[in-house]
Amino acid sequence: MGKFEIREKHFYLDGERFQIISGAIHYFRVVPQYWRDRLEKLKAMGCNTVETYVAWNVHEPKKGEFVFSGMADVAAFVRLAQELGLYVILRPSPYICAEWEFGGLPAWLLAEDGMRLRVTYEPFLQHVREYYAVLLPILEPLQITRGGPVILMQVENEYGSYSNDREYVKALADLMRESGVDVPLVSSDGGRRECFLGSGVDGVYPTVNGGSHADERFQVLSQYTDGGPLMCMEFWDGWFDSWGSGEHKTGDLEVSAQNLDVLLEKGNLSFYMFHGGTNFGFMNGANYYDVLTPDVTSYDYGAPLSEDGQITEKYRRFQEIIGRHAPIPQVGFSTKIMRKSYGALPVNRKVGLFEALSDISEPVTCVYTKSMELLGQNYGYILYHSTLETEEELKSLRLWGANDRAQIFVNREKVLTLYDRELKTEHEVDASMKQGTSLDILMENMGRVNYGPYLERQRKGIDQGVQVNFHMHSGWTHYCLPLDNLEKLDFTKGCTDGEPAFYEFVLMVEEPADTFFDFTGFGKGCAFLNGFNLGRFWEIGPQKRLYIPAPLFKKGENQIILFETEGKAADYITLADEPLLG
Repeated sequence: MGKFEIREKHFYLDGERFQIISGAIHYFRVVPQYWRDRLEKLKAMGCNTVETYVAWNVHEPKKGEFVFSGMADVAAFVRLAQELGLYVILRPSPYICAEWEFGGLPAWLLAEDGMRLRVTYEPFLQHVREYYAVLLPILEPLQITRGGPVILMQVENEYGSYSNDREYVKALADLMRESGVDVPLVSSDGGRRECFLGSGVDGVYPTVNGGSHADERFQVLSQYTDGGPLMCMEFWDGWFDSWGSGEHKTGDLEVSAQNLDVLLEKGNLSFYMFHGGTNFGFMNGANYYDVLTPDVTSYDYGAPLSEDGQITEKYRRFQEIIGRHAPIPQVGFSTKIMRKSYGALPVNRKVGLFEALSDISEPVTCVYTKSMELLGQNYGYILYHSTLETEEELKSLRLWGANDRAQIFVNREKVLTLYDRELKTEHEVDASMKQGTSLDILMENMGRVNYGPYLERQRKGIDQGVQVNFHMHSGWTHYCLPLDNLEKLDFTKGCTDGEPAFYEFVLMVEEPADTFFDFTGFGKGCAFLNGFNLGRFWEIGPQKRLYIPAPLFKKGENQIILFETEGKAADYITLADEPLLG
């Protein structure tokens, strides 16, 4: 059993002064077979601690259904860190931001009308209590006070940038204490006084986030620590990419190096990120200021360790700086990792979305349109189908309460593609009409916003209705498309050129290796390997290849399926041995 304390100007571990030199690795962004490799490289850079968020939507994807296995086995990740001699900071706050889908909040919260998030709203707090009743008994034995490696736990995340309901923060802290958390509780906030004033409560120790102006941030923080140690919980050493942003962001190494030296001289820190990993599946987040900016699949972040675990120049520079302040241990790397180009793979089979609908989705009929959440769907796509029986001509369309991207088909001919703010206005339509004209709208959830006041406006699909000409149109069939059952595809049903479709590729593998899927020639969609959702692709970049870690392959035959939504496809894909992020 151990003891971790905050007193005087320092942290103390079992009575001895302890400087936290930590790095962030999110277990849910890395395949478990590579956890050891990433943690070994963290230690070898000079870190003594690993930090991770705990993502609620990973562990409770459906209300009352909990997952703590595979990539979601947080306890196994923590125990492995301890085996390697690392301490752990856990951040199990209900909300995590992290450029992760909905900031880690489960999408099913939005199925409840009137839901208010991250405030003292009883229905929300009750969901948190029920989640913590399962989560915290798993985390409680991992604390240093119980013989585990966990030295700190976080209560909420950058709360002062969201609200100032300190009673809510206090309720979370009380809940954690009542559930057996007895290591110090912390918060993390931006470097403005208003942030600390809005989130500070007794018994929760403040830390600061930022990537530059370390002196200034520590000066602000010091006003709220009552003379205690200074900690940068997120030392931003890179940045994230969004679709259409133009280039891969890596941060300024010289600025990071200078600030790292200051932080180590004056306090404690955790690199955000040490190793970013990947937004597999549909789990990328998004930001919304003036426009929607959904994040790419890669979460490389320009971190010291690349998305596929390669040591970078930033790693070597940081290691040298850390070495001026603390000893650098000798660590052997025990996991064999290699890159490989598997070359070009021709299209093996294909089937159109409209042809495949009855195989992969059960129709739900309703007079009005329903959002994904009201249909029990969290992620992916949804197709709305109707017949225009009362219209003599089709002049205009408008979608009400729609997010995030719509492709509109009249008699299966695409007439409009609408994205973000284009969904908020009326559009003229030039389409021929005939008896029983069909109207199909394919909606894509591009990833829920993970930061700011738009959190509560994240229902996906069409939440209100469709205006045809001058009135709201009734009579809809909904096809939910989470794409978690592609084994049901029947590739004998045909495919119509120019329409959304599924493309199959087959790869024979003798020796699994890391590789990068190049989607040149395809427009937009997502990719699957042996049923595992690798994430989204989009020709606008900056990411041009998707990372495929070797453990996802099996020896022998492997199946890759692309779902492409733009009707744009090549005859083959390529598996290359290098990433292409911008």
